[in-house]
This record gives sequence, structure tokens and C-alpha cells, in this order.
Amino acid sequence: MSNYLVAGAGGFIGGHLVKSLLNNGHQVVCADIKPLEYWFQYFDECKNFSLDLKNYENCLKVSNDVEYIYNMACNMGGMGFIENNKAECMLSVLINTNLLRASLENKVKKYFFSSSACVYNGSKQSKTFIEGLKEDDAYPAEPEDGYGWEKLFSERMCRHFYEDFNLETRVARYHNVYGPFGTFDGGREKAPAALCRKIILAKENNHKSIDVWGDGQQTRSFMYIDDCLEGTIKLFNSSFTGSLNIGSEEQVSINQMIDIISEIANYKVKKNYLLDKPKGVRGRSSNNSLARDKIDWDTSYSLKSGLELNYKWIYDQIKNNSKSNINKFTKSY
Repeated sequence: MSNYLVAGAGGFIGGHLVKSLLNNGHQVVCADIKPLEYWFQYFDECKNFSLDLKNYENCLKVSNDVEYIYNMACNMGGMGFIENNKAECMLSVLINTNLLRASLENKVKKYFFSSSACVYNGSKQSKTFIEGLKEDDAYPAEPEDGYGWEKLFSERMCRHFYEDFNLETRVARYHNVYGPFGTFDGGREKAPAALCRKIILAKENNHKSIDVWGDGQQTRSFMYIDDCLEGTIKLFNSSFTGSLNIGSEEQVSINQMIDIISEIANYKVKKNYLLDKPKGVRGRSSNNSLARDKIDWDTSYSLKSGLELNYKWIYDQIKNNSKSNINKFTKSY
């Protein structure tokens, strides 16, 4: 049994991670900026703190007597949120910086940082159905403005804390994680959840079309939460100290994903393309060669199998919960 801190425990990935650590017999301290009632998953057996980790004193407080830290905390959302809140996203650099400082002060043994595929050079993502991005494709640096720069800078901070202070650090570059307990409404949701919600509501209300941001030809890979957790924990427990892709190699267009969800829903919709909406890079996918080599990990869920589970969960939330419960999922960081 070990003592862990999960920063961002009230969020999507953080909540699932806390549950996994508890199931494996560990003690967990949970911290998140959101009020406790807005946490996606809440566990009474943890020490739970609602506070701002951009503050160094708060980082010292929650990391006291902790052996290991998972930093999943940042201000983020789907492409619409990222493109319209660049400064707010970049302020998350204070969380990582102050948690790293607190880790030294409190003699933490190992530190994990959740980075993003948004660190990758934009010029390598200008076409659809590109080759999967390898870890060294992050340089020369041209990441997503705002959010991507914060992630790339924070990766460097972890690297230098390892080199200069011998703090064991691990860095995962996540590629579009989705699944139950993820945001599906309110402006911060990502494409799989947003499209599931739109098709569910179209079917319920007998609407024949849904709005699609962009032309639907932009491509991405999407990773189911269970695969994410397995890769995260394997990386954390490994000896690999570089940045590592944790993502899926199954690249699809947004149009193709809509067709998959329509098949799951047994309801065909027309696509109303909104060409003035944020749409991000043209193509992005993961190359998992290094993950297979260094931590013996790869995804096991196909996109369709993961979407089936996600669709059912979102359907149940919409059908069985009141508007007040749906509003819970709009406050997502």
C-alpha cells in the first residue's frame, strides 16, 4: 500500500485513476479546483481537497506525506474551449511548476505529468490521415497555441527536475481520451461525447440532421478510458523517463465517427457543416511503437467498441437524469 496524490481528481481521467488506485489497495489524496459537488467521481475513503493548485502553499499542503503524485490537473476542454481560452489554458503551467517544487520539498519519490498530443508540430498535421506522430515529432516546436505550449513547457520542466534534482518524472502524451464520466455537454466536451449527445437528442426529438464543426474530413484517433488507465499506470511503474504517446493508432475522420455512432444508435442523420467553427489541425494520430517497446502497452478497445460503451452511458445520463444532473457535467476542470 502506497500514498498517492491525484491532482485533478475531480475531473474525467483523474476520477477513473483514483478508483483504480483504491481498487489496488492504495491510499489516495484527491485535489481539484472544483467544489466537491461538481467532481465527476467522489470517494469518501480519500482525503478530498477543493482548492487551487496554482498556489504553491496548497501544493505543499496536499503533497505532505505523499510518496507518489499523478498530475492530471489543467484547464482544458474540446477544441472550441482551447482555441478561445489560450491564456487560461497557459496558466495551468503554475500547477505543474508548483507541484514539482512541492515534490522536492516533501521528498516525493515519483511524479507523473499528463501532457497532450497538442504538443506536436502543427506543420506535421496539415493533411488528413497522416502517419502516426512519433515522440520526436514535437520538435522543432510548433505546438497548439496556448494549451499546447503550456504542455510542452511543462514537459521540459519535468525533464529538468529529473536531470537537476533527481526527481523521478514520467510524462504521457494523451490522444483524445473518452469514455463514461466524461464531459458531454456545456462547451468543454470533446468530439466523441459531443457527437454521441447530438445523435441521441436528434433521435429522441426526431431531428434529421446534426451540426458538425468543420467539414467532417479532419482526422483524429480516440482512446477509450480503460486503455488510457492501463497505459498510464504501466508508464508510471516503468523506468522510462522520456515523453511517451498514450493514444490509439486507429485514425478516423469525423464523418466516419458520425457514421459509427449512427450505426450504434440505429439512426441516420444528415450533417450540417459549420465551417466557421474551431476545428484544430487537419489530421492527428498516435504512433505507439515506442510504447510497445518501452512499456509493453497498446490499446485493446476498437473505436466502435469504446463508442458503444460511451453512447450507452451518455444515453442513460440524458434519459434518467434531470437537467440539474446534466448541468453537473458542464463544469469540467
